[in-house]
This record gives sequence, structure tokens and C-alpha cells, in this order.
Amino acid sequence: MLFYYLCSCNFIKKMIMEELVNKIKEQMNVFAENAVQQVEKDNKAAGTRARKASLELEKMLKEFRKASIEASK
Repeated sequence: MLFYYLCSCNFIKKMIMEELVNKIKEQMNVFAENAVQQVEKDNKAAGTRARKASLELEKMLKEFRKASIEASK
């Protein structure tokens, strides 16, 4: 029973990590697209969106770090 519990915990941890990585990739794309628009086209609204995306990335990366540490235990 303990083995089954440990396996399911590892599976859940892996699923959480994969979901976080996918969300981070999506947010990186949002950031990159808007940052390019700000730099190349001087689009101020895109700059606002890029800054917002960077704040979300910061939160996600902290969450990823916590999950990564937990998964390595």
C-alpha cells in the first residue's frame, strides 16, 4: 500500500511539474511577442502587456522552484 501511495505521489508531482512547465512556456511566448512589439513598433500597450507577463512569469518560476525542490525529495 505504501509503495502504491509513493508511486501515485511521484506521478502527481510529475504532472504538476509538466503543467507548470507548459504554463511557463505559454507565458514566455506572451512576453516575447509583446516585448518584440514594444521594441520594434514602439507599441506602448504591448509594453504594458510584456511587463504584466513578466510579473506572472516571476510567480510561476517561484512556484516551479518550490515544486522542483519537493519533487527531488
